[in-house]
Amino acid sequence: MIESTPVQTSAGQGNGSRGQGVGATVRDAAFDVMRRHGMTTIFGNPGSTEIAFLTDLPSDIRFVLGLHEGSVVGMATGYALARGEPAFVNLHTAAGLGNAINAIANARDCRAPLVILVGQQDRRQIAFEPFLTGRQLDRLAGEYPVWRNFPARGQDVPGAIARAYHEAKAGRGPALLVVPMGDWLEPADELAAGAPARLLRPHSVRAADVSELAELLAQADSPALIVGAPEEQDWDGVLALAERLRCPVWQEPFSRRVSFPQDHPLFAGHLHWQRRLMHDDLERYDVVLTLGTNAFRAYLFDEPVALVGPGTRVAVLTADPAEAHRSPCDLAVVAPVGATCHALVEQLPERAGNPPEPVRRPAPLPPPKDGEPLRPGHVLDALAERVPDDVLLIEECPSTQPELYQRLPVRIPFGFLSTANGCLGFGLAGSIGLRMGLPDRPVVAVLGDGSTMYAIQALWSAARYDVGVLLVVLANGRYAVMDGLARRQGGAGAWPGFEAVDIGGLARSLGCPAVRVATHDDLTRVLDDVLPGLAERREPLVVDAVVGE
Repeated sequence: MIESTPVQTSAGQGNGSRGQGVGATVRDAAFDVMRRHGMTTIFGNPGSTEIAFLTDLPSDIRFVLGLHEGSVVGMATGYALARGEPAFVNLHTAAGLGNAINAIANARDCRAPLVILVGQQDRRQIAFEPFLTGRQLDRLAGEYPVWRNFPARGQDVPGAIARAYHEAKAGRGPALLVVPMGDWLEPADELAAGAPARLLRPHSVRAADVSELAELLAQADSPALIVGAPEEQDWDGVLALAERLRCPVWQEPFSRRVSFPQDHPLFAGHLHWQRRLMHDDLERYDVVLTLGTNAFRAYLFDEPVALVGPGTRVAVLTADPAEAHRSPCDLAVVAPVGATCHALVEQLPERAGNPPEPVRRPAPLPPPKDGEPLRPGHVLDALAERVPDDVLLIEECPSTQPELYQRLPVRIPFGFLSTANGCLGFGLAGSIGLRMGLPDRPVVAVLGDGSTMYAIQALWSAARYDVGVLLVVLANGRYAVMDGLARRQGGAGAWPGFEAVDIGGLARSLGCPAVRVATHDDLTRVLDDVLPGLAERREPLVVDAVVGE
């Protein structure tokens, strides 16, 4: 199997400047590159260092405004994940890039390909550090970009954009490019640095490549799989391998994506993040294979205990070399996950298997009695009964996350996304970008009110660009997950609640429709009205659900 980067150009035009007419500028050549690579939507918050780039855009280049750079990158992240192609982001020198770093970190861990262009002062006066000069802008985001570049001269900018596209797609993360403001009006140079016009990435896997891993699995008496965040196209391969082994399949803690149907008889549940509980879940297996993740995705170091028992051998299969390199394991294979799983199936014998006990899911909660508050479980149950089969669910509700896993099983490929590393804000902004990239797919976000505040500005963009996403906010007026951790520590947190924050009021002030629900009847009435037509909806809606513990 070969993955081909879709570039509609002839050989010799990969850098975007060749073939330009007399008088063409760096800006003209840059737009040609963006067109050839399908990056005709710019997500941004404008600044003076990009004015020459953004003024009088060509009619085929669309600008999507976000009112905060974190929301800008969050929306672009969702858009890139929805389309499976790099999205283009414009940020304003140090001020804009600094505001966006939280979202850039999440984009890296979500494996979202982005081309991030950052403005800079004019080259002719950078040495004097005038107002808005960014110091070492290409390094400000640290190690989170998969590639970063400050072109040696303006004429190299179009080629650098082309390379950033390839680097973002290959590295499955953000590629960052710094462009001084005076570069855009420089004359284009057909001899400037370039990038491939067409790029092929072979993805085939030979039997010999997986023989050692196949032997390890074939010799196992009680194997188990742990699925992380493989790509959507890996779903069938993971399912085929699980069914050949007839073994338990666990979802890693803090799911970024879901890569196995959670109503399947082989689904064993979500691994606990507590070290002792993870150890207890995994010690019964003699071989554990992680798919699309490292060994193992943990959280707090709450107890000095090994994550697996001494009799458990660990193997890793991932397309990300860094995940393999940081995994203490017996064997690691760096290869496309789905293709490798199919290759393993061809070598593995049929076996009786060691299927898990059926996952126990909670019964639906009875409606609250008069005077009792809505609980998060009431909201989740109501959604579970009503969401369309093809819904794309986005989660960013830390205190309710374990219950959401139990009450809303994911059954389809690309049916779930969440923040990849705890960088809040993606749930709101990312769901908007996802619906923009998948305009006919129903998208529902379940958010905490604290999480919502990290990207509240994105609601303006949802309303402005007619994005029909449903945003269900579980409003408990506090950081409930932090309160719980403080209680586990044996005390009380130093932070107050924020019950006075009115999420619905903030939404309406940004032009986004919102409805407040505090009773079970109100909740079901709103969901019954909205969910049947969600795929066709072209207006966002915030459901501000007031919940208690």
